[in-house]
Amino acid sequence: MTVSALPPLIIVGLAAVIAAGSLSTRAYAWRRGRVTAPVNMSDLLTVPRRYLVDVHAVVARRPLAARMHSLAAGGFILTGVLALFAVAGLLTGQASAALIALSGLAGIAGAVFAFARRSPQKPSYLSGGLYYSLPWLLGLANIFFAGVGICAAVDLIAAWDTPSGILLLLAGAVSLTGLALIVGHGPMRHALAGALHLAWHPRPGRFDGRGADTAFAPIDLDASKLGANRIEDFSWNELLGFDTCVQCGRCEAACPAFAAELPLNPKKFINDIAGSNAPVNYTGSPHPGLPKHQGHAGPILIGAEGASIAPETIWACTTCRACVDACPMMIEHLDGMIALRRFETLEHGATPGKAGDLFDALRETDTQSGNPLPARLDFAADLALPLIEEQHPVEVLLWIGEGGFELRNQRSLRAFIKLLRIANVDFAVLAEERDCGDTARRLGDEIEFVRLAQANIATLSRYSFSSIVTLDPHVAHSLSRDYVAFGGNYQVFHHTTFLESLVRDGRLSVEGQLNGRVTYHDPCYLGRYLNEIDAPRSLIDRLGVERIEMARHGRQSFCCGGGGGGPVTDIKGKQRIPDLRMEQARETEAEIIVVACPNCTMMLEGVTQPRPLVRELSEILLEAVEGRSS
Repeated sequence: MTVSALPPLIIVGLAAVIAAGSLSTRAYAWRRGRVTAPVNMSDLLTVPRRYLVDVHAVVARRPLAARMHSLAAGGFILTGVLALFAVAGLLTGQASAALIALSGLAGIAGAVFAFARRSPQKPSYLSGGLYYSLPWLLGLANIFFAGVGICAAVDLIAAWDTPSGILLLLAGAVSLTGLALIVGHGPMRHALAGALHLAWHPRPGRFDGRGADTAFAPIDLDASKLGANRIEDFSWNELLGFDTCVQCGRCEAACPAFAAELPLNPKKFINDIAGSNAPVNYTGSPHPGLPKHQGHAGPILIGAEGASIAPETIWACTTCRACVDACPMMIEHLDGMIALRRFETLEHGATPGKAGDLFDALRETDTQSGNPLPARLDFAADLALPLIEEQHPVEVLLWIGEGGFELRNQRSLRAFIKLLRIANVDFAVLAEERDCGDTARRLGDEIEFVRLAQANIATLSRYSFSSIVTLDPHVAHSLSRDYVAFGGNYQVFHHTTFLESLVRDGRLSVEGQLNGRVTYHDPCYLGRYLNEIDAPRSLIDRLGVERIEMARHGRQSFCCGGGGGGPVTDIKGKQRIPDLRMEQARETEAEIIVVACPNCTMMLEGVTQPRPLVRELSEILLEAVEGRSS
């Protein structure tokens, strides 16, 4: 390396120092959080795979944005590395110069692409402010790196006193200093914080290849504070995760509450928390219907005058997980949401709507509806249901759920029970079945959830069965994921998965029995929580009907509005979430919307006519089976 290589290296070095200083302000803020486990530096080795596989799997859902990201980020990094190699004498000659030039052009193309996304009219989900300057800074930085690399490769590196050399150094000084300054509070803060977040993610199970890590971690119910209302109530790596938001707006675009103009924007919510820890430059959309204000450093997140987050914001969430699933930075929005709900419920006693009535019913009767446990089976008095209390072991324990108390969902249960008998399944039901506690947990009442979970686990331990089957995805998730932390380890099937296996094994015969056009609504807790997308579609496709997908389907399905205690908190927006979902169904021109969740059934049937007929999958499957057998 010659002395003449020093000017560009000084610029890079100074920018690195500024970036480190800028990021250190965020790192200091992260230290306000709790330390829940030792920090292993070896976890940094997991970053490349998590970035290239898990992050890019989410980014690739928007092909144009993926190409922009690959060109802008990949071109910037690659051109910088190649330029460094050239300055160090490891890349020389015309071929190396051409390679550096191509890399620089790719980075410049990515920067132009990033600028074009906001021109001439910025999409509403994208943030403005400093995000307008980012493409220019990236473009100039690529010109600087490419110019330095080419000069070094062809031995023109001593030409810094020429007009072109001075302009090149000036481009580097402006662009790299600008990028370094926005590492702490602006658009570039996600780049370095994001890499650290991937290494020390609060839910490492998301990267093990077995599906989403969706169970909420239990809390110490004997702690001096339950839930969170201050920054220091979160763990340090949760605070790090909130700081990785790139304000891309994917969570905003996915959120059903935001679409219905309830007072929740998940992008703003994450920046509310991050901005309460240390100032951030938030230039996106506000929470609908609430005053727009910048995130600010303050001691209180919720539950007091002047807090960063309004209570109606956390209660507007349906816990559908669309925001988490859409986030390319793998941020855990719901962990923050539930932590704040736990504080509001357990410490502040401030749950809205009829949530308090639901808690009273659970405490008094172990059911959400306030009915006595034995009444759960009244709907099937004529079916002579076998009780596991009287005969076990059995192959299958059928978990009835709250649908046993609801007239509409009793029809679905009866259809499923008839299918079990046609398939000669050895099953029984549990007369002592309590509510699984899912709604209580999502409304923040961890105490009630733990009580119900422990009571159900103690009851189930007395009986012998191979698996549990339920029509309710919320129950399936709770029993299979949430109960594990309390010693409940069960093989749990949603009924669509179980029915598909019966058809596949020849125990039910349903080929080509029905006609018409149908569309299928993916329940959030079945698709995003339990990752079951294919089984319901496989069943529908065997029925001889024409299946048409809605624009939002599969893991990107749109919520019905019935999760997270939404029907009892009843936060108002300009529209109703189920009305929006039904409009998406109408666009398919399908005659029937097939559902596979009792909550979805109730919410979608509550939409006014005209609309497609709402049918539960067991019901139409039974029609096909009975038509075949007759």
